[in-house]
Amino acid sequence: MKRASWYLVAGAVAGFGGVLGLHSTQAAAPTVLGQLKPGETGGALPAPSPGAPAPTPAAGPTGAAAGPARTATGAVEPYGYGQLSVTVTVRGNQIVAVSVPVLHTMDPFSQQVAQEAIPMLRSEVLAVHSAQIHSISGATYTSDAYAQSIQSALDKLHVK
Repeated sequence: MKRASWYLVAGAVAGFGGVLGLHSTQAAAPTVLGQLKPGETGGALPAPSPGAPAPTPAAGPTGAAAGPARTATGAVEPYGYGQLSVTVTVRGNQIVAVSVPVLHTMDPFSQQVAQEAIPMLRSEVLAVHSAQIHSISGATYTSDAYAQSIQSALDKLHVK
């Protein structure tokens, strides 16, 4: 019986330490996207960190990306920790650009997850030229909402 109570105390201390550690590792609470001023329609995803590669449009096979560029914004998709919408630009049947004009998160941690996952999701969409992408581990809900919004935009553009 004595060991059980020590395990309980040790577990409580470790849990409390973990919570304090989580909150102390966040430098300054970033500005939460989604807090809009009256008259605004949505915020853009912040610029990537200084060592991250600059986003570039994907170049499709020669002739496959012919024609004028067309752009559509997908539906605002709610997910477990907020909501997002994706804007897709296609040329022919090739996706050449993807952006996130609407990203509303519930808390700073959710925003951090989204800021890390969205560039990876964007790269995958530009690589496969469709909404059939793999989820990012640790950001499953964000990944699913991103893919659904991409598909909604592609449906508006009549692209498979």
